[in-house]
Amino acid sequence: MEQNPTTSHSTPFAYVALGALALALTFGTGCSEYNKIMKSTDLDYKYERALGFLDSNKCFGALPILEEVVSLTRGTERSVEAQYNYAKAHRCVGDYYLARYYFKMFAKTFPNDPRAEEAQFESAVCSYLLSPKPSLDQLETDQAIEEFQLFMDRYPASAFRDSSQVMVNELRNKLEVKSFESAYTYYHTENYKSAVIAFKNALKEYPDTPFREQMQWLIVDSYFQYAELSTERRKLERFNDTIEAFLTFVARYPESQYMEQAQNVHDRCVTAIDNLAANLPTE
Repeated sequence: MEQNPTTSHSTPFAYVALGALALALTFGTGCSEYNKIMKSTDLDYKYERALGFLDSNKCFGALPILEEVVSLTRGTERSVEAQYNYAKAHRCVGDYYLARYYFKMFAKTFPNDPRAEEAQFESAVCSYLLSPKPSLDQLETDQAIEEFQLFMDRYPASAFRDSSQVMVNELRNKLEVKSFESAYTYYHTENYKSAVIAFKNALKEYPDTPFREQMQWLIVDSYFQYAELSTERRKLERFNDTIEAFLTFVARYPESQYMEQAQNVHDRCVTAIDNLAANLPTE
């Protein structure tokens, strides 16, 4: 079960301050007006003003009012709508951790509500928005893909299905980039044995990656560089591994842009193997 995340903005006082500041910047003298709304005892009036702020994209103004409405209407008919709008307000201010939590809780608590489908979709969108650039840890990316898959399985005819698939494809592409960059780091740092393993694993996990041709060439070169750095007794085996990788590369990409480089590596391997054979001790 996902725990309720805590942030520096999760207290009513913080939201009141942020809301007042946002209104002050918008209206010039908005703090006084906003304080009157907050001090009002008319819950219907406060709720309508909160929705007005939300509709006008003045989300920091809506958030503390909705928090109060949710607290005071819990268990009533209005509570359901208020909780949904509370989740929307968190998403609107860019607090995607809390927005995800509240959307997910809404879908779980009110599965028969007409907004449950959209709430689960929005929860997945928040995870998509939390997904970092490829160079960073991709835990949020994995979670986002999992959430979209769960959503599409649960709502196969959803109007959000196409949008979900587009975002899943973007997230998977990010994982492909991450996989390539991680393997390339081994190659760049001359850890060629690990590079071969990492490139092969990346190709196995993402067989349709746009980096496939480049990775196949880098496997060839990594084998060759590894052979060059090996001890004399291991060179023969590893030059042969390079030639085998070269033959696989040629069979898959006979018109490759890397063919000249690959052919050069192959020729150097053949020469090295001939030299090793010539220098073998005779009985």
